[in-house]
Amino acid sequence: MGNLVGSWRYKEPSTVEECDSTWGSDSEPEAEEDSGTSESVSAVEGVQAAGHSGDTSPQLTDSPESAPKMKRSFYAARDLHKYRHSYPNYRKSRQPSEYRNLRFYMNKIPLVPDGIYIEEILTKWRGDYDKLEHNHTYIQWLFPLREQGLNFYAHELTQDEIKEFQSTREAKRRFVAAYALMLDFYGVKLVDKNGNVARAANWQERFQHLNESQHNYLRITRILKSLGELGFESFKAPLIRLFLEEALCHGTLAHMQHSVLEYYVYTVRLPATRRHLLRFARQHYRPPHAFLWGPPSTQRAGGSLGAGSSGIRAPAPTPEHHRREEEEEESPTLSSSRVKVSSHNAILCQDRTGSGLKGYPELGSNMVGL
Repeated sequence: MGNLVGSWRYKEPSTVEECDSTWGSDSEPEAEEDSGTSESVSAVEGVQAAGHSGDTSPQLTDSPESAPKMKRSFYAARDLHKYRHSYPNYRKSRQPSEYRNLRFYMNKIPLVPDGIYIEEILTKWRGDYDKLEHNHTYIQWLFPLREQGLNFYAHELTQDEIKEFQSTREAKRRFVAAYALMLDFYGVKLVDKNGNVARAANWQERFQHLNESQHNYLRITRILKSLGELGFESFKAPLIRLFLEEALCHGTLAHMQHSVLEYYVYTVRLPATRRHLLRFARQHYRPPHAFLWGPPSTQRAGGSLGAGSSGIRAPAPTPEHHRREEEEEESPTLSSSRVKVSSHNAILCQDRTGSGLKGYPELGSNMVGL
């Protein structure tokens, strides 16, 4: 038996569908136990998967016949599948962890190669948008991951370091401050300790820059991943929801549309939260027929889902249901007096009344300072 368990290896997914459990199950684990560091996607695949260029997505039209054929990126889906499952089957590094990311956040060592300490970044770089834009070495130190980035002086996180980081109040305080620093750079403000966000005072200027400076889309993916690794998973959904509204509803971040749907949403580990975000996106995506991110057009049993379906399979009718239907047919008055509301319309009603779904307050509702 021991040999059987020891010989088991994680099987790499080979299709986008195998990578995406958003609509297939509610039981995807938030993180699987693993003691190793990550092995990154190959350099070529990494550039293809994480470029996030808004210009690469084709311009869509309202005509199904004239719309170009689109498909989701397998490289992006595989990368985010590995992240959500805590990099299964990756080998532990033979080198002992030096906790360099934690020590950097404790202001004990500077980032390499620039020799800058975290406190200097937090106090002197805020509002220095040219420096934040053109310096490419700090982002991997501010938002560490269990994958190798472009700065090979930065160290990947390990599971032991993650646990130590999450139990260190000073490191977590500086991490939230670093997150707020980058949000300000993007024209967004952190409005409370729960991670809710809203437009900052400088949003017009910064959104215009973000719409044109698309290498920042890769940075945002790293930031979202790092939030999940270091104990701030709940901060992701408010930021992604804001980006979806700006991209799909207001058109202020039109070039970000593809990156939000292909990358940002799939950094979220909880399938129910991903579904909530994707349902909102589907309501506002144009043209509607080109929406690639679900729910699937057919159920596993073979039944088709309508354009307005919530993607949740209805329970099989019971004898009691049949009896009620027969009574309604015999009594038109009784049938017409009832109001039928689909789950899809219920979501719309909740959103329009401002209450939102449970667990997702409207952005900026709690204007409590950090």
